Amino acid sequence: MTPDIKTDLRTGASLTVRELPPTLAPLRELSWNYWWSWAPDGAEVFRDLDPNLWQQCEQNPRLLLTQISDLRLAQIATDPSFADRVQQLYRRFTEYMSDQKPWPKLPLAAQISKQNPVAYFCAEFGVHNSLPLYSGGLGILAGDHLKSASDLNLPLMAIGLFYRFGYFRQRLSRDDWQEEEYRENHTDELALHSVDDEQGKPLLIQVVMRGRAVSARVWRADVGRVQLYLLDTNVAENSEVDRLVTGHLYGGDRETRLVQEMMLGLGGVRLLEALGVDPFVFHLNEGHSAFLTLELARQLIEKDGVTFNEAMNRVRERCVFTTHTPVAAGHDAFDASLVEKGFGDWPQRALGLSREEFFKLGRVSGEQAETFGLTPLALRTCRSTNGVSRKHGEVSRALWQKMWPDKQTSEVPITSVTNGVHPATWVAPLLRRVYEQCIGEDWIERARDAGAWSYGVEKISNSKLWESHSLLKQQLVAFVRDHSFDARLARGESEEHIEAARTMFNPDILTIGFARRVAGYKRWDLLLSDRERLSKLINDRSRPVQFVFSGKAHPQDEGAKAVLQELIDWQRDPSIRQRVAFIEDYDQEIARQLVQGVDVWMNVPRRPQEASGTSGEKIAINGGLNFSVLDGWWLEGYDGDNGFAIGDLSEVSDTEMDQEDSESMYRVLAEEVVPRFYDRDEQGMPSRWIAMMKRSIETLVPRFSSDRMVAEYVERIY
Repeated sequence: MTPDIKTDLRTGASLTVRELPPTLAPLRELSWNYWWSWAPDGAEVFRDLDPNLWQQCEQNPRLLLTQISDLRLAQIATDPSFADRVQQLYRRFTEYMSDQKPWPKLPLAAQISKQNPVAYFCAEFGVHNSLPLYSGGLGILAGDHLKSASDLNLPLMAIGLFYRFGYFRQRLSRDDWQEEEYRENHTDELALHSVDDEQGKPLLIQVVMRGRAVSARVWRADVGRVQLYLLDTNVAENSEVDRLVTGHLYGGDRETRLVQEMMLGLGGVRLLEALGVDPFVFHLNEGHSAFLTLELARQLIEKDGVTFNEAMNRVRERCVFTTHTPVAAGHDAFDASLVEKGFGDWPQRALGLSREEFFKLGRVSGEQAETFGLTPLALRTCRSTNGVSRKHGEVSRALWQKMWPDKQTSEVPITSVTNGVHPATWVAPLLRRVYEQCIGEDWIERARDAGAWSYGVEKISNSKLWESHSLLKQQLVAFVRDHSFDARLARGESEEHIEAARTMFNPDILTIGFARRVAGYKRWDLLLSDRERLSKLINDRSRPVQFVFSGKAHPQDEGAKAVLQELIDWQRDPSIRQRVAFIEDYDQEIARQLVQGVDVWMNVPRRPQEASGTSGEKIAINGGLNFSVLDGWWLEGYDGDNGFAIGDLSEVSDTEMDQEDSESMYRVLAEEVVPRFYDRDEQGMPSRWIAMMKRSIETLVPRFSSDRMVAEYVERIY
């Protein structure tokens, strides 16, 4: 096989691109578009080239194709059945990409076009594990939004940042303390295309910040029919400090965060201008990109000679804002001195604003002592603002009512669009096949059709659903054992503790998953509030329970790290360690394993601080049941028969809420969840449990799919 030598324009290094055998040649093109990650048999085709190497490459097909051995390639290239799978996958891809079906007939649909698309801005995108430019729920939500826009053929372009080191990787020390590790992302190993100018050189976007011009190179990732553009300041033209503007996702100090958001907002708009794109609407997904509204105003002032107020009136009609944070402290805000350092005299020179006029744009009530907030800026400069669940919309109206002092809280113009998840991304292949048989081959296209799901779920036999779930649960147990063994070995644990991982967990035991960011309001410590009671549940001889945990604490959140350390220390207790596992370095692949295999997904946020949450929605597509506080999306989804509720909606102090929710959690677990799971009929089946699984699928999948979410944005927001 003759290698094709190419040059990495970022580093100047020579890259060897392997020539694939004819029967496997389509894999190269497929590896350049993240469509494979949610296509039927997409990930499986790449995995089956070399399963061990696939895991070592962290599910990155570009890297896999460069590292796989010539011998393995030659062997699998002569396998007729595998060659057929490759051809079928490629045929589906070409049909998908060439499909010109119009966006559904919805209001304003005709005005959203390839020439005038939706411009979707976000600080992080969780498209796939192999493109590590995300930290958690916001990024995963953004990735699912792009995939549904692609599936629905909605003209949409996405703008973000390429982080050289991404988000941190989590490792636990011998004393169970979280340690952070950053790994460099190499563009030549990722499915990223260089965006070049007319002379064939890398396109550079410039933004003046901290008194100097900072250049950003542009990369493009293809997500089905949607293009994701990423700005990267790691270029030779910049100083070392400026090359690190896009160094770490949510890393560094406040100044770094400010200049990142300047590059995202100002640079993102300039990128669209350089590409000749005139968006119909700009969607600010969270406040990180709010500076884009100022750049749009600058362009109008420069082009049409209008005043700032006239320009902003026109800008406002083209911008919509989604807020994801229900707590004031969680919104980005900066000291005035820092904003002045970042912008210099740009507000006066480019916008014609005095210092006070500029700072009032980012202040809630305009007082000089206030910081400059990105959310107040977005609220003032966008025509539409929405929360990400009905409850979050209500909380946001109260949170920002001060900006509309002449209105009652109920009149504050903040609506809501409840988050959803992309079914094809999160469904287990086994259940995908069940849905194809019972709902139809086009079940993905009918993801938001409640009638189709109601009719189709009735056709799923109890035995088929339970058999599929049991197989997925066996896979999860194997994953927990394998992951725990490797982690304990790497930490140099005792031989006894390492070997114990080989036999931990049991696929016949009720398995509860709890995986999310480690933060105070998530209440990781609520489960440990009565360890004696919990231990009895775990070790019950006839009806035991086992738990699998995963999640990261922010590097600067010492309190969250202490809570995590307490949990890890607890799981070492010999009396429970075979039924409790913590999986390090939570990411998309770990999330997929958990949501596809657990029986129950537990969530215990302190109300009303869960803006939406989406992990429980992924559970539903896989037939699992939610066991959650009535907050965020679950407040809308729970109907009494499709899962379990913790606590009630009473308004009490945080201390009282923690006590009441703890009591409710233990009681519901012992009196409702455990008995229903272990109650078996004459055939040995948990028929009442399976009925709840079906009810969960039927009622939650169509209501909480990202297809429904994107369609709702078009109908009501865009």
